[in-house]
Amino acid sequence: MITTAAPVRLRAGWLAAGVAAVITATVLGVGLGPVSLPLDQVLLELLDHVPGISVDSGLTPIQADIVWEIRFPRVVLGLVVGSMLAISGASYQAAFRNPLADPYLLGIAAGAGMGATIGFVADAGDAVGVFDAVPLLAFAGALSAIGLTFAIGGVGRRGSAPVTLLLAGVAVASFFTAAQTYLVQRDAEVLRQVYSWILGRLSTDGWSEVLAVVPYALVSSAVMLWHRRALDVLSVGDDEAQSLGLDPRRVRTVVVLAASLSAAAAVAVSGLIGFVGLIVPHGIRLVVGASNRVVLPLSLLFGAAFLALADLVARTVEQPAELPIGVVTAFVGAPFFLVVLRTTTRVQP
Repeated sequence: MITTAAPVRLRAGWLAAGVAAVITATVLGVGLGPVSLPLDQVLLELLDHVPGISVDSGLTPIQADIVWEIRFPRVVLGLVVGSMLAISGASYQAAFRNPLADPYLLGIAAGAGMGATIGFVADAGDAVGVFDAVPLLAFAGALSAIGLTFAIGGVGRRGSAPVTLLLAGVAVASFFTAAQTYLVQRDAEVLRQVYSWILGRLSTDGWSEVLAVVPYALVSSAVMLWHRRALDVLSVGDDEAQSLGLDPRRVRTVVVLAASLSAAAAVAVSGLIGFVGLIVPHGIRLVVGASNRVVLPLSLLFGAAFLALADLVARTVEQPAELPIGVVTAFVGAPFFLVVLRTTTRVQP
């Protein structure tokens, strides 16, 4: 169970630290890679595109093209996806009052994997950017899994408990995983593509992927941030929250829907990148406390920085080859998950 602390306001120092982490991850992500670029000149190049600032970075036209056409779109995609997964995880954990909840809890990963596998089997993944059928099918699969989970879990009906929704998510995930395995077994030629997608990747073709996912990020994040105070009230228990004039079922439904939409959109463009929604919010709680007024906005910032830095490691540690980004996050997240699990088990009555 997530414990509740006294209401805490978002301090300027914490907010500044989050913004600094995002800026640092952006500069390092754009500056480091197979082609070496001076970090100071990269920073000047980025500043030159800030309204009201005009400086000469000293980069050659080819180097500037590397920054703006190759690296910067990928870094921004990593920032957006990381923020979406982290704030979704924080919202799930608050809504279900469980520090082990993550964005893939309700079958999103399995549904997206099923959709992507259909795209690979149908050889529909040769288009560019938002016109590529694979992310579209992955998004549709994730939404289908969410809808089925909500229908089975009885969301909105009186007497429905959060644990019912979780169990429905497990059942739906098992069904979609079995269907995906069946398709892969029938067409083994797509196994490598499916495996690569499952391990996660941040491949971009210009800015199309970023533009496709940003509207979902803005809407879903706004909804989750708007309900952060209600989530603090919800953490004291449904009966107590209801006595304070809050409708626990409505709040939980809205927040979980927004978090699920955010995770589904992120998965559609990045594949299955695990542990971001688990370790970032929980790490923030260990430092600043359990108040969602602080945890949610900081998860947005530090989740963005975390995934951008993880992608930097993935594409530089074995350059010119790349590691799947899911491998990097798993190396960090799996031990962290075990620590959280052990700690949670100890505090259970």
